[in-house]
Amino acid sequence: MNAVEIEQAVSELAELPFDAEEFPFAFLAAFGNKATTIKRLRTGATNKSDLGGVLMTNNVHLKVCAAGLVGDTLGELRESRATGKGKVKFILATDGDTFEAEDLNSGETVVCDYQKFPDHFGFFLSLAGISTVKQIRENAFDIKATGRLNRLYVQLLKDNPGWGTGEQREQMNHFMARLIFCFFAEDTDIFLRPDLFTDTIDRMSDSDASNTHEIIMELFRAMNTKHEDRQAEKIARWADELPYVNGGLFEGSLEVPRFTRIARSYLLHIGGLDWKKVNPDIFGSMIQAVADDEERGELGMHYTSVPNILKVLNPLFLDDLREQLEFAGDNGRKLLNLRSRLAKIRVFDPACGSGNFLVIAYKEMRAIEAVVNQRRGESDQRSVIPVTNFRGIEIRDFSAEVARLALIIAEYQCDVLYRGQKDAIQDFLPLRVENWITCANALQIDWLSVCSGRGINVQHRSSDLFFKAESRKQVNFENEGGEVYICGNPPYLGSRKQTKETKSELEDIASKYERKWKSLDYSSAWIFRAKEFQQVQPCRYAFVTTSSLCEGLHVSILWKHILEDCEIYFAHRPFKWANLAKGNAGVSVVVVGVSKMKTHSTKRIFSGNEQILATNINAYLADSKNIYVETRNHHISGLNPMVTGAMPRDGGHLILSHQEFLEITQNYPCAQKFLRRYMGSEELINGKIRFCIWAGESNLETCYKIPEFEERFTQVKNSRRKSPLKSTRDFAEQPHRFVYLAGKSERQTIAIGAVSSEWRPYLPVDIMPPSFVCSNRVYAIYDGRPSDLAILSSKLHLAWVIAISGRLEQRISGSSRFLMVEGKSLQSVDC
Repeated sequence: MNAVEIEQAVSELAELPFDAEEFPFAFLAAFGNKATTIKRLRTGATNKSDLGGVLMTNNVHLKVCAAGLVGDTLGELRESRATGKGKVKFILATDGDTFEAEDLNSGETVVCDYQKFPDHFGFFLSLAGISTVKQIRENAFDIKATGRLNRLYVQLLKDNPGWGTGEQREQMNHFMARLIFCFFAEDTDIFLRPDLFTDTIDRMSDSDASNTHEIIMELFRAMNTKHEDRQAEKIARWADELPYVNGGLFEGSLEVPRFTRIARSYLLHIGGLDWKKVNPDIFGSMIQAVADDEERGELGMHYTSVPNILKVLNPLFLDDLREQLEFAGDNGRKLLNLRSRLAKIRVFDPACGSGNFLVIAYKEMRAIEAVVNQRRGESDQRSVIPVTNFRGIEIRDFSAEVARLALIIAEYQCDVLYRGQKDAIQDFLPLRVENWITCANALQIDWLSVCSGRGINVQHRSSDLFFKAESRKQVNFENEGGEVYICGNPPYLGSRKQTKETKSELEDIASKYERKWKSLDYSSAWIFRAKEFQQVQPCRYAFVTTSSLCEGLHVSILWKHILEDCEIYFAHRPFKWANLAKGNAGVSVVVVGVSKMKTHSTKRIFSGNEQILATNINAYLADSKNIYVETRNHHISGLNPMVTGAMPRDGGHLILSHQEFLEITQNYPCAQKFLRRYMGSEELINGKIRFCIWAGESNLETCYKIPEFEERFTQVKNSRRKSPLKSTRDFAEQPHRFVYLAGKSERQTIAIGAVSSEWRPYLPVDIMPPSFVCSNRVYAIYDGRPSDLAILSSKLHLAWVIAISGRLEQRISGSSRFLMVEGKSLQSVDC
């Protein structure tokens, strides 16, 4: 279960009549525990409680108690010997009126009314194997709101199938954006009274929902009509109380999908939430998941955490602003200069998604401005930081729409925080009609047309989202000549995962720089485009990219072109771009900040919690001069070649476990001559024993007489025929053999693991007899010498591989072109 599903389950549990006997099991089921696990606890088979409660080992000890004894019961659970023996993480007690829980590792507690415990569901997410960060747990509202919106969205698509395809899908997404704005506005005094929008729908629509869509359409029509025009437009009296909003949000088609009784109930429930708690920093990416069929399966896992985003924004420019603020002190002139600088800064995200980077940059700059105004005695001053200075390009229409909406919400929340509710409302409506988030392919649009520090008009090259093309207004930057900072998290697509279209886009940009462009990750295109932008418009840029861009082959074919006239002035070495996914695997990423050459005397490398001051940061993110290790197909020293092992591409049918080997050879002793030991990374590192079928053409007829082999060959043939790769399909009629045969040894083979833990003090290497078959998960030196083994297993070689090879997440993922010093000889590289 994901976080949204868990929130929904615990909310439904809290709404049911309290059942003291059933509650412990229902609570555990709400966090995704299997029915068999619950059954064993019910029977007492695995329940280790010594207090008459329910204890799940390594998890939770909970008990339902008599009225008024919750605090005492929690104390008993804490002191229980079974709690300690069972290595319990949480203790929980409730009487159906009060709910108390404690995290025994951190000491954090929850005390609330029973009906309110779903508000704290994030506190218990580790019960479901989900690792959380404090920030996510403190913003549980976003998950709750997303879950409710998702249920409404799915129900409406079910009731209105036509709204899920083509142009109406865009209309559906626009409808959801309008709803989100209304829910937020009615809870934050933007509308004239609380719950105005939701209450009007509840009051005016029939309980069978037959006219709900008509009521909402009329409310939207009112918000799109100025007050002086409403009589002529015959706006219903009950809708006239709503303010004029427009700003493009309610322009265009006002058609609304039809509602059923269930959908109407979902809508009213969503309106009943407290939307003052919405956090635009991360809410956008959650809402995007609602509208994306592929991402909905991962609902609740879409946080780009604020601390991670600040790893980009702080060293990019925010740290510099804060230093200037500290330097200014209470000097009025220096503070005024800083405020003037803030007003001119442009932040541009050319892969903005739902606007997370832009929203956080805006909020952080508003916080700095608020300190400036306070020190100058001008706390009520209107902000000089235009939200339109935060520009984005996003290819998905709904994401672009949500990004603009998130910035609007962030601007209002900042105005409330720093200027007060009255002034914030006064300046909020009607919304701006400009659009400063462009829906387009960032690799096919001129970035200067979207963001420039020179005050030029922005020419939008795509259809606008919030209003019709004929009413589109070009957006002039309000202050000319400011700094431009480019940031973001462009999409990662390795060379083998790119579609024909993305490969073509990458070729258009990268091929003019590098003939080996086909090996580049898709995100490299954004770096090349930033380089081109920087040549025309002075700027600094920093992207989050997969760590492979600073490893292995990428360094020589990407960064040697970027660093010709630029320098890396800060970098974060690989870390996990964590999310809410179960197990919190995340992807291993780096952050690289680039500026024009020799603009920074001191550079910074961030590695975990450590900060390293560097004189030069090279593309391997080391404090060293720029070195580019290029690949070679042949050794410069005449050593035996290292090659990738044999590749089966067999669907697993040519590979046998040790047990399968014993069974086949026992039943068919003649089969043994067709079986060889199979050596991959797991076999090399962990000593696992597996075998493979290895049949030559000369004895193939005998091999086919073994029924087990014949059946496996049929399965291999079927598997290969279904492969999307022609090179695999071509071998469907030769199911007895591997697709790629690497080589053979007369005496011995040296094997080295293709992937190995970064924590090992050496690389896993072994010498095998010539009869062993190396898989494609190891590299092999056929008839290698003992001296080869000495080099491969040395500390020096490990240091080399860690420095320049590719990685799989954080694990060492070597290549035969970088191992054994095949890029350049150690003598020719200053290490």
